[in-house]
Amino acid sequence: MTAVPVAIGRRTTASDAALATMGDRLVDTHGRVHRDLRISLTDRCSLRCTYCMPEQGNEWLARSSILSTDEIVEVAEAAAHLGIRTFRLTGGEPLLRRDIVDVVHRIARIEGPDGRVEVAMTTNGISLADKLPALIEAGLTRLNISIDTIDRQKFADLTRRDRFDDVLEGIAAAAASELRPLKLNAVAMRGVNDDELADLVQFAMDVGAQLRFIEQMPLDAGHTWDRTTMVTREEILEKLGERWQLDPVPGRGGAPAEKWRIDGGPHEVGVIASVTAPFCGACDRLRLTADGQFRNCLFSNAEYDLTGVLRDTAASVAPIERAAAIEALLRSCVHGKLPGHAINDPSFLQPARGMNAIGG
Repeated sequence: MTAVPVAIGRRTTASDAALATMGDRLVDTHGRVHRDLRISLTDRCSLRCTYCMPEQGNEWLARSSILSTDEIVEVAEAAAHLGIRTFRLTGGEPLLRRDIVDVVHRIARIEGPDGRVEVAMTTNGISLADKLPALIEAGLTRLNISIDTIDRQKFADLTRRDRFDDVLEGIAAAAASELRPLKLNAVAMRGVNDDELADLVQFAMDVGAQLRFIEQMPLDAGHTWDRTTMVTREEILEKLGERWQLDPVPGRGGAPAEKWRIDGGPHEVGVIASVTAPFCGACDRLRLTADGQFRNCLFSNAEYDLTGVLRDTAASVAPIERAAAIEALLRSCVHGKLPGHAINDPSFLQPARGMNAIGG
C-alpha cells in the first residue's frame, strides 16, 4: 500500500496550484464530481461470511488505530465543506461501534454548501431492531441491510453464525420505520444462492424494500475469488426475467446499481455489476478506512494517510489549519483517482485489504 503524507505549513508547489484550480468541489482529472464519502467505523463483524473473511485467524486493526468520533466528525466537516453530501457508515459491522448513535447524531448536523448532509448506513441487521429508533432520532436517513439468502441453513453455512432470526428482526424493524427507500443487498454466488435469486426479490417486495444484487468481487481477505464461479449481471437478469418483465429505469447518474422496474412497477430491483459492467465513469465515491486512510477506489492499492494530520499535529496546529490539511489530502486523493478499476486487465492486483477492512 502507498501512504501519501501531508506536510502542514509547507511551501506551495506546482502540484498544489494544480489542485487549487479544481475549485471548491472535489473534481478529479476525469471530470467526476465527488459527493459521497463512505466511512468505515470498524473492521470487526458479527458474522464470518465465506466470501469476505476466514472464520478464525483474522488480524484485526489495533483498537488504538481506530479513529475516534471526534476525528471522524472533523474529517466529515472538512469533506462536507468540499461538497460531500452523503456519508455512508460501513464496516465491518458499524452497529458494533458502541457510540454509533453519537456518530450519526454529530455527522447529521453538519452543514455543507448544499445544506445539511445525509447519513446512510450499510449493516448486517444484527442488533438493528434495538438501535434503530435511536439512530433515526439521531438523524439516520437511509439504510441498506445485507442478506444473501432467506434459507435458514444456508444462512448459517454462509455466515458461520446462527443469527438468521436477528437479521429478520432487523429487517422487520426497518420495514416498519419511515426510512425509504429501504434496500436489501445480496451477493450472488454460484452454488450458494443462485437458485433463490427470484425468491430474494419477492422477499424484498413483500417487506417494501428494493433488492440489489452484487456481483462477487475480488475483495475477500483470503484472496480466493475466482472469476469463473461468479454469477454475472446477465445471469441474474436472465433468471429474474423468467418470473417477471424487467424494464430499465432511466436516470442512473452516479448510483452504483442499475435498476429495473418489475412488471411495470412500483417495485424495482437493482444490480451492481462492478466486474462485468463497470460504472467507473460516473463514480462519485471516496472511502475512509477505520484507521484513517483515504481511498479513491474500492479496488485501489493506494491509500492517503490521515493519521499524521489528525494525531501528530493535534496539539500544535490550529483547527483551521488542520481542516485545510484534511481538505488538501482529500484533493490529493481525488486527483490521483484513475479512470477505472482495471479488474478486467491482466495486470490487476487484488487489494491487500479485505472488504471488511476497506469498508463497504
